Formats: sequence, C-alpha cells, structure tokens
Amino acid sequence: MFVFFCFKGFGVLSVNIETLKKYLLSKPEAEEHYPFDNHTGVFKVQGKMFALLIKKQNKQLLNLKCDPAHAIELRDIFAEVIPAYHMNKRHWNSVVLDGDLPNGEIERLIDHSYGLVVKGLKKSIREGLEIRYAGEIYK
Repeated sequence: MFVFFCFKGFGVLSVNIETLKKYLLSKPEAEEHYPFDNHTGVFKVQGKMFALLIKKQNKQLLNLKCDPAHAIELRDIFAEVIPAYHMNKRHWNSVVLDGDLPNGEIERLIDHSYGLVVKGLKKSIREGLEIRYAGEIYK
C-alpha cells in the first residue's frame, strides 16, 4: 500500500504527488505523458488515458474514469469527488487531493479507472495484457 499524504505543517495533510504517480505507474504497462504542458500528467495504458493529474485554481486534481452510475454515487458520498474538470462529466470524476479522502479510496478509484479502460481495449490487446499480468489488471 502506498501512503499518499504527508504532514505539511500545523497538522495539515498534503498529497505526496510523487507517491501518487508511483501508484499510477505501478499499474501494468502504465505510462506517463505530458502532452499539454510540463505539469499536467496524463497516465495511459496501451495509448488510452485512465488518469489525468492537474492543478486548477490552486487545487491538485486527479481525473479518473468511472462507471456513470457509480460516479454519481461517489459525488454524493465524498465532497472531494466532483464532476471532472474539462472532461466528459458522465464518465469522469475529479478527485480533489486535499488530504481528506482516505488512501484506500484513492487507490480503489485509480484501480476502477484503470480496469474500465482495460475492459474497453480491443479484445486482442486486452487478452494480451491479461495473459502477461494475470491477476493484476482488475484489482
């Protein structure tokens, strides 16, 4: 398990972005790209995006793909989960990384996003991933 948060001062938690990136890149065949600028990270598997790490209005956001019905549930449960900034709000959520959402939930949301993207890959590509990384794809 990765620990994403560290103490910043006065008891305030902040996100350790490098640890978060390591978790994103721990997914099988995940790659990090910077197609927009030097600070907006796009995380892909087989050329398909499963996460976007962006800073908007002094907030660190992690955009993740999500099943549409589950996306609405998450927004109702967690104040840190909002419709995705600058993406299809039906299929994507933004997670505000302010230290309030538990590490386990962030990991689960990343795993869910990655799994949805893998399930949407062409059958031959998906099956190749499943063979190479048995048990690691749909955590």
